[in-house]
Amino acid sequence: MTNEVIYIASPEGGNGRNVVAYGVIRALAAKGKTALFRPVACRKETLSAELLKAANAGQSVEQVRGVCPKCARKDKGAARGDIVAAYAAELERTDPDTMVIVGRDGSKVFDPEGFGFDADVAADLKAKTFLAICTIPRDGEQVKATVEACTASVEKAGGKVAGVFVTGCTDEKAADARKALEGSSVPVWTIPATDFPGEGADAAEKAAKAFDDNAPAAQVVEAAGTSFDAPTTPYAFQNGLLASAKAHKKTIVLPEGSEDRIIKAADYLLSRDIVDLIIVGDRDAILERGKELGLDSLSKASYQPMDDEEVLKPMVAKLCELRAKKGMTEEQARKQLTDPSYFGTMLVVLGKADGLVSGSINSTANTVRPALQVIKTKPGASLVSGAFLMCFKDHVAVFADCAINLNPNAEQLADIAVQSAQTARAFGVDPKVGMLCYSTLGSGKGPDVDLVEEATKLVHEKAPDLPAVGSIQFDAAWSPTVAATKAKGNDVAGHVNVFVFPSLAAGNIAYKAVQRTSGAVAIGPVLQGLNKPVNDLSRGALVEDIINTVALTAVEAQQ
Repeated sequence: MTNEVIYIASPEGGNGRNVVAYGVIRALAAKGKTALFRPVACRKETLSAELLKAANAGQSVEQVRGVCPKCARKDKGAARGDIVAAYAAELERTDPDTMVIVGRDGSKVFDPEGFGFDADVAADLKAKTFLAICTIPRDGEQVKATVEACTASVEKAGGKVAGVFVTGCTDEKAADARKALEGSSVPVWTIPATDFPGEGADAAEKAAKAFDDNAPAAQVVEAAGTSFDAPTTPYAFQNGLLASAKAHKKTIVLPEGSEDRIIKAADYLLSRDIVDLIIVGDRDAILERGKELGLDSLSKASYQPMDDEEVLKPMVAKLCELRAKKGMTEEQARKQLTDPSYFGTMLVVLGKADGLVSGSINSTANTVRPALQVIKTKPGASLVSGAFLMCFKDHVAVFADCAINLNPNAEQLADIAVQSAQTARAFGVDPKVGMLCYSTLGSGKGPDVDLVEEATKLVHEKAPDLPAVGSIQFDAAWSPTVAATKAKGNDVAGHVNVFVFPSLAAGNIAYKAVQRTSGAVAIGPVLQGLNKPVNDLSRGALVEDIINTVALTAVEAQQ
């Protein structure tokens, strides 16, 4: 067993679930290194300490807890992010063969979204789910209906149920539940009512016997090893992005040091040691503002005032050299460098930083123009384009061009497609390209269709091994069901994850519409085709957006 992850979830958060957790950990620990994680657990709970006696990864109670129940009820989005980060750190620290994740405990505070939250977290952590369903208040048919409802929630979140434990059983209730669940596609085990953790020195022994007599270890281990095509949720992707940035730290320059959102994002990144930062601006003023905002990690950044002559003098000389054909003088260069975006870009040119993030208070043009003038495009790149990483509920897709090119011609559209496929690969997405249009494989006619079909032909010539289809409508690109009708026999249609739009208007409208209506997280734009990574922010960017963009810029700088 390698990197198996099991999530034990129950609608009650108790009523025999604890016996199941203890038994599953014992069965898996007998086969290899097994660790425990509790996404939501109160500091006063005693179950974790008992479960750790069965695990064998050398953990303490403090190390296995994610967030408290109150935090999870108050803000589930923030809690999921914190849980994923805590889990990733513990997984890296323990490096177990199997991680057993035990969901929420029972609570006197009703949470109407409780089980759905467990299902979402299981998907975030790429875990298969063992259900623990109590039969004490239910007959067999009610147990079956509860299993079906819980399974639907798990599958809706992108997860998979690998086994069902029916708990609190008498002999009669066990027989009733087995009859109702006969023909189940996953193993079903019935566990007698047992108090755990319980009073007395033999409580654990009784729990172990109740489990072992009714759920053979070999069956549990086999179910834990069930194959599973794990989803990539937004929380998992964002945490992976931060982890990748941290693994090989790069230096990113932030020219907009006077903006509160920027310094809040900087504080977050610095407190977690994810990147090194150069913040353009006055150090004392920024630290004072950080103090007012309750930030305590900004002192870890480097600060670069724009009037520092030691930096400014070589910067002026380099800018005059790069813009010599435009006749730039020293006086013009100094004037140009009063623009923070230009100043920050030149820090990248001089090798003091590996990349730049700007745009929280500046337009896209102000961010991109300096990069085009002095960083320039990569060898062989004919243009710069802008792609968004769209994090859907269970996967990540790329949308392009959503930021730069108004009405690309066929050659440019093909280059955008190839660039976007490279971006997808850089972030762990195996690209399948759809060249979007109002026509699917010749169903419509007109100059716009001709443009996209010519671009598709050029994509095949430029990147023969890149799976691509065009022209294709969005529904046929996205849905296997629609593709079976509109693009029958095409292997890419219905499975597209790199969506290339025929114009900036189409791309920009589409990504914003999808972001706002589906809840997808949009990360970017990633500016493709530059020699060094420079990325733009929306002026409406949230702190989380800035954190993600700085992290992806750092990952790009590693390529």
